[in-house]
Amino acid sequence: MSVSRETLLTGFFPTTAPKAERYAEILASWGIERGLIGPREGDRIWDRHIANCIPITTIIPTSSNPEKAISLVDIGSGAGLPGIVIALARPDLSITLIEPLQRRVDFLLEVIAELELPIEVIRGKAESVKRSFDIVTARAVAPLPKLLPMTWHLVKNGGALMAMKGESAATEIEETEAKKGSTTTLHTLELPGFDTARVIEVRKAG
Repeated sequence: MSVSRETLLTGFFPTTAPKAERYAEILASWGIERGLIGPREGDRIWDRHIANCIPITTIIPTSSNPEKAISLVDIGSGAGLPGIVIALARPDLSITLIEPLQRRVDFLLEVIAELELPIEVIRGKAESVKRSFDIVTARAVAPLPKLLPMTWHLVKNGGALMAMKGESAATEIEETEAKKGSTTTLHTLELPGFDTARVIEVRKAG
């Protein structure tokens, strides 16, 4: 991956660059101190952790109604990857984070307060949340055969699950029992300077 911090800031955080820089600083300090980021990852916050979350932001749809933002929930948010990165890159979205572990919830709430972001945090497991959203995102939560059943109730009719995946994406699709009326698309994203990114989109019938 050859994309630079400066390229990321100007290309993907045009209106939120200072907040994105502060978030990177937080990940490299608080994030490591609290065990949410590996102790040797401090120098790789931009080119690994933040850059890894950028490609999905380019395929999340834009609302056709300027008065009604698209709602997005990120499950198992951890340190806010990708949920907080999505919020910074796409301030047009209405973002909710779901995280079961209290220490991670505390971290997310502190980050959101520090960056003054309009993000809601729900403590709990995805299976227990009784709401629905236009888009559900997940990174490193579970393989698709397990992820789809645990998140499908969160997806509105006409909405989609968007799961960030590695090279096993196609295999995971083959191993997953399709939901009635759903359509599955594997997005292979080749952004200049970025590693190849894969996002599995499972769209619910409208």
